[in-house]
Order: sequence, then C-alpha cells, then structure tokens
Amino acid sequence: MPLPELELIRRIRRAANQGARNPGVGIGDDCAILPVPRGHELLVTTDFSLDGVHFRRDWHPPDSIGHRCLARGLSDIAAMGGTPHSAFLSLALPADLPQRWVDDFLRGFLKLAKQYKVQLGGGDTAQSPAGVLADIIVVGSVPTGKAILRCGARPGDLIYVTGTLGASVATLQELRRGKKFWPVTQPRHFYPDPRLTVGRYLREHKLATAMIDTSDGLSTDLRHVCDESRVGATVEAAALPHTQADASLQFALHGGEDYELLFTAPPDKRIPKSIDGVPLTHIGAITRARQIKLKSPEGSSQPLLPGGWQHFA
Repeated sequence: MPLPELELIRRIRRAANQGARNPGVGIGDDCAILPVPRGHELLVTTDFSLDGVHFRRDWHPPDSIGHRCLARGLSDIAAMGGTPHSAFLSLALPADLPQRWVDDFLRGFLKLAKQYKVQLGGGDTAQSPAGVLADIIVVGSVPTGKAILRCGARPGDLIYVTGTLGASVATLQELRRGKKFWPVTQPRHFYPDPRLTVGRYLREHKLATAMIDTSDGLSTDLRHVCDESRVGATVEAAALPHTQADASLQFALHGGEDYELLFTAPPDKRIPKSIDGVPLTHIGAITRARQIKLKSPEGSSQPLLPGGWQHFA
C-alpha cells in the first residue's frame, strides 16, 4: 500500500528536489507563492487523469501515466503560445496500490517536468475507494495580450497541424484488441511530447491567428475553433498527415491524445515547413459559412462532424 500521507508527501518533496528551494515558494506551506514575470499574464489549466478512463493500469506503466498526466496540462500551455512554470498534482490512491507504483508514476511525471523546467509546487493526497485519480494544474505565463486564443480565426486563413495524427488512437485500438507493447516503441501514445517550442515560436513570430491542441481529436477541436471564431472550415482529406502505422482516415480525423497543435494563419504569412524538428502541414482553410466540410481527393465534400472524445457522449 502507499506510505502514510505525511511520509508520502515527504517522499514526493524529496523526489521533486524541493528541499533546496526557498521556503514558501513550493511544497512545505499552505500555499505556493508564484511570481508573475513583469509584463506577463498567468495561464492556468487543469486536467483529470482517471483510472479506466484516461489510462488503464494493465495497459500503461506507471511512469507513462505520470508523463501523460503532466503532458495534458503542458499541451494546453503550448496551445496558448505560453511558457509553463509550475505544476500542482493531487493524487487519490487506493489502499492496495504498491508504493513502487507511486514512485514510478512520480518518476515519469518529474522527468517530463525537468525537461521543460517545470517546478512541482504542491498538490494534495487522499485515499481513493477505487482506482487512481490524478488531477493536474499547470501554471504558465505569456506576454500581456499576446496569448493565442481559439477565437482569432478569420475567413481566408489557412489551417495547419503539427506532427502527425492518429498514432495514439491506433495504439489504443491495438491495446483494446489485447496486443501488448513495449512502451518505448509507441512513444506517441505512452510518452507524448507537448509542442511547447512550436507554440512559442508561432506566438513570437506572430504567425497564428487561433490555436488549440488536438487532445480530443481534430474534428472536435477544429469545431471548438470554428465555434469560438464564428467561422467554418474546409479540410482536405488527402493533406492530413499520418504514418503507415495509423493510416486510417478516421483515426487522423477523430483520434484524440495526439497533443499536436492545430492553428490558423493568414494566407500571406510564410509558415515554416518545420519548427524544432516538428513538421507543419497545411490541411485546409477557414470559410465564412458556418459549416465544417471534409473534401475528398476526388473533389467531393461532405460535412465533418465532431467525432473525437466527449465525456458523457
């Protein structure tokens, strides 16, 4: 079972290297104190990771679950063009969960936090009656008035996506069929990399008019952008970037947990083919009509309805 709460907190604090920090900044007081960089606004995002919903312990090793938990929040910061600073982790753990599982979860979480210089600033622990619940809050910043919102897309803007689509859900489908993976062979699912460098580049070079991450699937997340911007869109099916391992068009359109960035840009902006080694692909355009359409390679089109992840759907 997990260690008693006070010892568990001490263990988390040691793992996060908080002992060397200034008192009052991170773990150790009732609240964390977060400085706001001059000329910046705070970005705050929160996400659940639920046993049996976002992961399964018989499918995902604990370090992958910890990594994915933090990646969800970091991807939201990336989608605003921001820089993450601190994370807050609340864990509810069943009494029969081995402490080794908790240690490995924290190892995956803190490895990703170290990669992006994110401080674990605090959180909470509790006993869960059944299953693991992890709630992550990530705090970041962006220069005042410069955050890239979902509401900035305009008719005529071009639509781009980073990386490739569909790999994560393709792996998930294989897991559902009983296939076992060595996690490092499927990093897009087990260890997704939030596109923080790309998001900041797009913001710093004033390229993107609207942006969102593809955590719920392209079709669903593009709908969010169009709704907030009061526009429509046309997506070119033949342009969607995917690999041989996830060649299904349905996976590319509707598969979630890719944590890529979907963004719009004016047609006169020169968009790089790649940023920080991540390819950028032009997949469509924003339209004045309030419908989203999928255009086939033959030239016909049909409505593109949100088919990604929705709780309670």
